[in-house]
Amino acid sequence: MASVTVIGAQWGDEGKGKIVDWLASRADAVVRFQGGHNAGHTLVVGEQVYKLSLLPSGIVTGTLSIIGNGVVLDPWALKAEFDKLTAQGVTITTENFAIADNCPLILPLHRDLDGLREQAAGSGKIGTTGRGIGPAYEDKVGRRAIRVCDLAHLDALDSQLDRLCAHHDALRAGFGQPPVDRAALLAELAEIAPFVLQFAQPVWKRLNKVRKAGARILFEGAQGVLLDVDHGTYPFVTSSNTVSGTAASGSGLGPNATGFVLGIVKAYTTRVGSGPFPTELEDETGQRLGERGHEFGTVTGRKRRCGWFDAVLTRQSCAISGVTGIALTKLDVLDGFDKVKICTGYRLRGKVLDYFPSHAADQAAVEPIYEEMDGWQGTTAGARSWADLPAQAIKYIQRVQELIETPVALVSTSPEREDTILVRDPFVD
Repeated sequence: MASVTVIGAQWGDEGKGKIVDWLASRADAVVRFQGGHNAGHTLVVGEQVYKLSLLPSGIVTGTLSIIGNGVVLDPWALKAEFDKLTAQGVTITTENFAIADNCPLILPLHRDLDGLREQAAGSGKIGTTGRGIGPAYEDKVGRRAIRVCDLAHLDALDSQLDRLCAHHDALRAGFGQPPVDRAALLAELAEIAPFVLQFAQPVWKRLNKVRKAGARILFEGAQGVLLDVDHGTYPFVTSSNTVSGTAASGSGLGPNATGFVLGIVKAYTTRVGSGPFPTELEDETGQRLGERGHEFGTVTGRKRRCGWFDAVLTRQSCAISGVTGIALTKLDVLDGFDKVKICTGYRLRGKVLDYFPSHAADQAAVEPIYEEMDGWQGTTAGARSWADLPAQAIKYIQRVQELIETPVALVSTSPEREDTILVRDPFVD
């Protein structure tokens, strides 16, 4: 049985939720391996709409769902999401849900620091979600994090709190804030600990067991490759590695377990927050894409910036993440355009580039080189086979896969789970 790793190949918001939900219905286990509750996945199943930020998408179908060690976990956000889904009729038990016991926690002090930094940054704002993700990863790397397993030993937490508070108290003082209230923090942790600990376990062991039994494992990435802390548009990135290789280190399974790498790619390009965006359209066309695509962030509600498809960026993302095939989403948003454009290269100070440069000043200065194609007047919405697509839409798909040098495995034509054209089955190939 094959495993599948799903990643976003742009700046996130590519429609991973629908694709992951579709795949999760055929998987035996779904694993989140990086990020935190800054991720936003919307699932539409029949008449029911589920909005997930932290829980793996498989939880809706009752599939074994695991939060891996590469995730930073806000236990209070988890409880809120748990309660919301339970109210929607989703059953979550220790049989179908597990949390890595070595997973670092996001604490109230992380949220505080995130907000204080953004407020003080002025024009240098990165555009974080303000949920404490970055500061929590900093504490993990700085070896002062409190982890899930520590919730079972709160009476032995003094030395860890000393290291943690020494760091954060100095930062808070710089912002004119009082020191961390250790007693209040411990009380909050003691209150939430029983809820979290019931799901805590060495998930690497459980995953290895199900893998040896021949299970299909789906690794669910968050955000997108262009937000990767190493390979993205730094510093306008998230605080984790979002590339496919992180599925191994963030779950406790080796790199040979991650299988088919499916890159989710929107038929146009969007981005939330600050940072370079070569194909951004600040005109009626960009507004039309945003309105037709309902481009508002699942987590923050922020309006997404919209632009034409950037083949250069997507080709780069696919190469870096070793993408086996892409799932092209939101094709129906392009229905009705007389002309559509694809970015095939950049001009930078008179030089033509076929890649996206690393330096922020160069990223901001590149100018897109466009290839224009005829649009289509027929509809692609709800199509479930190639025969249902207008001929020009098929030409567009073919041109996209040529330019990004990666084949199309799936085409999504609406938020509905079954409105999917299967070209190549990731679980079989």
